[in-house]
Amino acid sequence: SNCAMRSSVVGLGVARMQFSARAAYSWQAAHSSRKIYSGTSFSRSYVTAAQSTSVESSFDLRSDTLSLPSAEMRDAMATAEVGDDVFGEDPTVNLLQKEAAQRFGKAAALYVPSGTMSNLIALLTHCNRGEEVLLGDRSHIFLWEQGGSASLGGIHPRTLRNTAQGTVDINELLLAVRPRDDPHQPWSKLFCLENSHNATGGKALPPSFVHEACNTARANGLICHLDGARVTNAASYLGISLQQSAADFDSVSVCLSKGMGAPVGSVLLGTQEFVDMARRWRKVLGGGMRQCGVLAAAARIALRDCEKQAQDDNRRAKLFAEELALNGFEIDLQGIQTNIVVFSANGMSPEQLCKLAAERGVKILPWTQTQVRAVWHRTAGDAPPEEAARLIASATAGKLQNAIFDLVCCPI
Repeated sequence: SNCAMRSSVVGLGVARMQFSARAAYSWQAAHSSRKIYSGTSFSRSYVTAAQSTSVESSFDLRSDTLSLPSAEMRDAMATAEVGDDVFGEDPTVNLLQKEAAQRFGKAAALYVPSGTMSNLIALLTHCNRGEEVLLGDRSHIFLWEQGGSASLGGIHPRTLRNTAQGTVDINELLLAVRPRDDPHQPWSKLFCLENSHNATGGKALPPSFVHEACNTARANGLICHLDGARVTNAASYLGISLQQSAADFDSVSVCLSKGMGAPVGSVLLGTQEFVDMARRWRKVLGGGMRQCGVLAAAARIALRDCEKQAQDDNRRAKLFAEELALNGFEIDLQGIQTNIVVFSANGMSPEQLCKLAAERGVKILPWTQTQVRAVWHRTAGDAPPEEAARLIASATAGKLQNAIFDLVCCPI
């Protein structure tokens, strides 16, 4: 009968949902073949979907760049003592730079408007035109900073294959260093690492690897730079200090406006000589912000609390990932190390899942052709992270229930 048939189909659908909820899956095996969306393609499609929703989001997990300044930060901004930073006379900026240098164990620091500018200044300071930087093929500098070092500095990029852990092969690094006596080839000058590694799902680079890679690079005449946009999250996962995370590098870029919640800015750290030259590059790139102590006041609080904040963001990301797995999402739980969670769209397009999740109050971002990304930060949401996972699961459950209803009601 029709009733029996309907019961059978619905029962099959429920059984499939229960099976999916118990399934365990790792996406690492196919990781290297997946294409990462460019920033423009995924953000533009997602913004369109988000604008069409009728529910105000309880969680905004698209990026930790969406973190908001705290009330304490806003109060500090309102009362900040300021001066002209281009003249070196903004006392709040000077305090921030001194405190950042001390926290990371470097001689000096420079406050700059963004992480992209910070990395660019580092490359321009270390390299002359026609010289070469060795960096990962899935590094943020190579993928998502518009090739600024090449277009503005004439610096030649040479990529090394990033592993699923965000590392590179030491032998490949050795083979990539150019001979200095061959006039046909550019000179290898700089080696860059990224920690944590965004494109591999927020992986924290093992300290033993970092030490060996930087020692190898330096022994072959290279300078070492760290894109440490999320280095506090990596250090928290690894159980090491910020000084330890920066010790192997000649220069380090640290973002203060991601999970930490400062409204603007990064710090670039290194020797005093390096920072003096970096200051010149900041000026020509338009990064001199004059009375920016208003911003540095919030950044000082972000820096003060950064280790505690990173620990909390990593913790919430792990709870969120575990709840996703319990609800049948394909996810590599062992690979969730910091505040970034990459997981399967479970047969939907990433854009479709993001749209459905936003309608239930959770904003996430398309990441690869089959995966989405969620990033935890200071103002990601007040409710427990498990609730965000359950809301996303309800979006997929609703989609499956609609499919079952269509199948039952469709004439055979």
